[in-house]
Amino acid sequence: MEPKGSVTSTQDVPPVPRWSVGSGSGLRYGSFVNSISSLTQNTEEKPAVSPKRAHIAIAVLCYVNLLNYMERYTIAGVLPDIQKVFRLTDSTAGLIQTVFICSFLLLAPLFGYLGDRYNRKYIMIGGLTVWLLTAAGSSLVSESQFWLLVVLRALVGIGEASYSTVAPTIIGDLFSGGKRSIMICIFYIFIPVGSGLGYITGAGSAALTGDWRWGLRVTPLLGIVGLILMVFLCPNPARGAAETHGEEVTGQSSYLEDVKYLLKNKSYVLSSLGVTALAFLTGALAFWLPTFLSRAPQQCTKEPCNSNDSYIFGAVTVATGILGGGLGTSLSRHFRDKMPNADPIICAVGMLGSVPCLFITIFVASVNIPTTYVFIFLGELLLSLNWAVLADILLYVVTPTKRATAEALQITVGHLLGDAGSPYLIGVISVSINASNPHTSDWGFHSLKYSLLLCPFIGVVGGIFFLITAIYITEDRRAVQLLIEDLQPQLGLTPAPSMELSNKADEAGQKQPSN
Repeated sequence: MEPKGSVTSTQDVPPVPRWSVGSGSGLRYGSFVNSISSLTQNTEEKPAVSPKRAHIAIAVLCYVNLLNYMERYTIAGVLPDIQKVFRLTDSTAGLIQTVFICSFLLLAPLFGYLGDRYNRKYIMIGGLTVWLLTAAGSSLVSESQFWLLVVLRALVGIGEASYSTVAPTIIGDLFSGGKRSIMICIFYIFIPVGSGLGYITGAGSAALTGDWRWGLRVTPLLGIVGLILMVFLCPNPARGAAETHGEEVTGQSSYLEDVKYLLKNKSYVLSSLGVTALAFLTGALAFWLPTFLSRAPQQCTKEPCNSNDSYIFGAVTVATGILGGGLGTSLSRHFRDKMPNADPIICAVGMLGSVPCLFITIFVASVNIPTTYVFIFLGELLLSLNWAVLADILLYVVTPTKRATAEALQITVGHLLGDAGSPYLIGVISVSINASNPHTSDWGFHSLKYSLLLCPFIGVVGGIFFLITAIYITEDRRAVQLLIEDLQPQLGLTPAPSMELSNKADEAGQKQPSN
């Protein structure tokens, strides 16, 4: 495979041309410089992906994303069983997830580079194949081979890094404006839905079969279906197709130039720091909350502590993911035209609003579990406002040829400083606190409770980053729109509607009575 370049037309009447975005000089982009390095013509017009095929592709991408997050959190659903079988402390158990996330984040920049230059469909298929093989292999590890389980979990990160980096950019090239926001919302709703189902399928399969290994075998079996669907039904749209009527936007900048471009984009940098705080928070809670609740004094009177908390927590995660994702996108579409910086403000409200819910969850768990679940529901609902909105922010503040790199760097930083270390860090703090009073029967619960207090603090930090993002996002978003809209008349194209106009058109169409 070779990166696609521009081709000079030999026809007398030039067709609609392909256009390129480089990083030389000339056009001002907000707080950084971006330019058009070449305007060359193509031999024939590339038609945009048909609406029917685009919607089928979204269904396939959402299905694989569901499995992606199901597999990631089946480990948390069977964590008490794994700790028992391998005789692991909290810190070592947290290391399982940390190793997976580290692999995931280290490989994301590579797939970001490839995703901006090569066939994204082939990249996802290759990654998904590796994911299926290594995830299934994790379930075959014997009790004396804990090291092999850790290695296989690290290899699972290869597949997930390729998919999580590339898939959102394909959605960005299939849809634009308000339609894109809706599709991104649907795609990202499957993060909490998949996470919740991961707890349920992991714990449920282990309980049904009496073997925790079966909890790790469900998603690879379902993943075979996803791989087949992706091969036959998922397109590889031209980069920037949604904004340019199907035309290819080719990049001629180096990877270093792409990184410099992103680092000068204040909205991208600040929102990525907010994503990092969100990843730290959700990673720690997702991994430890079921175990924390199972250790509550009224839940567990004698080790080992077995309860239904993985099922309940999973169901709550699914429900809040659907409600929160839909609510976040609805609020974004409602307020965006009236308040251009509404998106980061919605994210800040979600982060800061979850903080008191987390405090109450941590301290009420020892007294009343039903009340605890009410505040877990509220906290997760507020956090779930962010996922789809954040993905939309990245797509509209970054030019099409750099979106995969932007996704990759955000994934790397978010996981490196976020959920790569948070499960392990919480486990280490818990072990250290537990060592101070190891003979108290319920001290394992209290040590984990005190270690989880780090999460609300991180929530405040993330909320502050999103509030600062709100200062710059209007300028940065408008600059990308102008970059695309100003080019199209020069190339004989009808300018694609801006995000604001597209949103209004969508809303007007919805209000028109059907004939």
